[in-house]
Amino acid sequence: MSTVSTVLAERSGVTVTRTGDTVTKAHTARTDVDALRRRIRLAAHPALAGVLLPPLPPAQVTTWHDGRPATRWPYGAPIDPLTDTVPWAEAGTLLARLHALPLRVFPTHPLPPSGAPARILATMPGTLRALPHTPLTAALERILATTAPALTTRPTSPVALCHGDFHLGQLVLFRGAWHLIDVDDLGMGDPSWDLARPAAWYAAGLLHPDDWARFLHAYRPDWDPWPTLDLPARLMTAHTVARALARAEEARRPLTPEQEALADAVFRISRLS
Repeated sequence: MSTVSTVLAERSGVTVTRTGDTVTKAHTARTDVDALRRRIRLAAHPALAGVLLPPLPPAQVTTWHDGRPATRWPYGAPIDPLTDTVPWAEAGTLLARLHALPLRVFPTHPLPPSGAPARILATMPGTLRALPHTPLTAALERILATTAPALTTRPTSPVALCHGDFHLGQLVLFRGAWHLIDVDDLGMGDPSWDLARPAAWYAAGLLHPDDWARFLHAYRPDWDPWPTLDLPARLMTAHTVARALARAEEARRPLTPEQEALADAVFRISRLS
């Protein structure tokens, strides 16, 4: 008897399906397949056991029925916002473990660059050009115009192995422990960008101070994050709102209350820029 496949997610050219305990991810057609091969081998490295969900063996890139590159993973249960307590402390611990790994332990796997912020800077201008001009898009353009040059003069940050696109959807429960998923932006980079989205949520009032404190303490106790995180959090806020506007425009619907809170933060950031 055949096992039924279920579509778990389909967005931005990516399709994720589940068949039994196997999850298959069809990556976008524009994926750099060589970099994806390096990333999936990296995810299978013993040093990342218990941090990243390991790919199903053999750790390789296959081809989806429509020609897109595909990878196979064991199923992990995502956070259920209706029943689960969000594991902020566990998330902080996982990112700390990821960032602390010495890059020399991966001598046979040349590391591609991490996704952020290059991905944001490459895609955000086009997103803004496609949107109607409003006070909100003007504020977003101002943040981008002031942030991009600041990034080039930003003091060199410690280089680490980074997730590249961390958010709560990248956490799954597998064999009783939380793991990070999604290797599409995994690579070498500035670890502050992995913390930028939670920092943006906290600054916008969407992340409770107690949760933010748990996350930060698990990542690094007794640390003042803002000298490091202020710039990434500003750009991440703007990027998130730009994407939300584009999707709302396409669906002809208003922003959600959470997106409105981030939009309010954009106006505050713009006035400071």
